[in-house]
Amino acid sequence: MKVALLNGSVYGTAEDIARQVKARLSAAGHEVWHQPNADLASLEAFAPEALLAITSTTGMGELPANLESLYFQLRDRLPPWSGRPGAVLALGDSSYGDTYCGGGELMQELFAELGLREVLPMLRIDASETVTPDEDAERWVAEVIAALG
Repeated sequence: MKVALLNGSVYGTAEDIARQVKARLSAAGHEVWHQPNADLASLEAFAPEALLAITSTTGMGELPANLESLYFQLRDRLPPWSGRPGAVLALGDSSYGDTYCGGGELMQELFAELGLREVLPMLRIDASETVTPDEDAERWVAEVIAALG
């Protein structure tokens, strides 16, 4: 399956997790597209059959700058991807209250607008509770691989 891995990262943690997810998906036989500063044209050229988002949150619950442009391009165009599988992994810090994992929530809402079929509930990884987010993501990755077949 052709899997697009959308990634937003500020300090590199979400980027590191995305690289690990890409390696695991590739090892499971999937063709993976991952370009941290991507645009819609390159994503559409890949013609994804599934979309995953791994993103941190910045500011007041916003997406990191490297994902923001693609996010707005997708919202403006809404490519015809209804029914395709999708899942979101969000990194945040619950000490920020209402904006906790806001970047992930934005991607989850976008995936719903695109008509993607959520194969797993959004995983929230809290920087206030863990120092091993890559390890915390392992079960989610395994479940995503199983869901994609």
